[in-house]
Amino acid sequence: MRNFTVIDAPQRSPAWFAARAGRLTGSVAGEIAATLKSGGEPAGRRDLRTRLALERICGRSFEDDYQNGDMKRGIELEPAALRAYEVAAGNMVQFTGFLAHTQFPMGCSLDGQINDFEGIVELKAPRPATHLKYLRAGTLPAEHRFQIIHNLYITGAQWADFGSYAPDFPEPLRLFLVRVERDEAELANYEKKALAFLADVDRECEAIATLTDVDARLKEIVNA
Repeated sequence: MRNFTVIDAPQRSPAWFAARAGRLTGSVAGEIAATLKSGGEPAGRRDLRTRLALERICGRSFEDDYQNGDMKRGIELEPAALRAYEVAAGNMVQFTGFLAHTQFPMGCSLDGQINDFEGIVELKAPRPATHLKYLRAGTLPAEHRFQIIHNLYITGAQWADFGSYAPDFPEPLRLFLVRVERDEAELANYEKKALAFLADVDRECEAIATLTDVDARLKEIVNA
């Protein structure tokens, strides 16, 4: 049984941003697990918690639509990266819209899925130096691990293929691929962290809602 519904909206369209509003998504999943030695809440986690709460209350997305050079390059190279992946992996990639979890305010946008969500695909087109770092390490980059885990959690897929594409490299080195198999223990641990974070977002919403009562009491004092 699937725990998501598909919202058919092109990526970065108004409908896509609206679908994501107030939901925890894969691109920011790494923020929820960040910690400080002091025990306090990291700025990234706090800012994400506040943004999601405001999106729920205001009913719209406040997600930053800014695109730097790296992001623009990734968008431009995505079709070529997908073609290279299909050739290398022998998989036909199918596209979906935004996947919204049916139970929790979470979701994800995939670069593609394979065989009715048996597998999922996440492709990057980073700077050459970053691509070289991935090639040398030969493992899933740590900075993308939580996005992969999050997307596996949402989709229920059995595996995820992470790929890095750099068209300026010689042919054998243009595409780096690593497969991440589903790990139920890791996913259970992620679910625990995600639900704890979402509970914090709920409390943030409640705290913001109390400001209405404060404003009303202030008006009563002024008009007394």
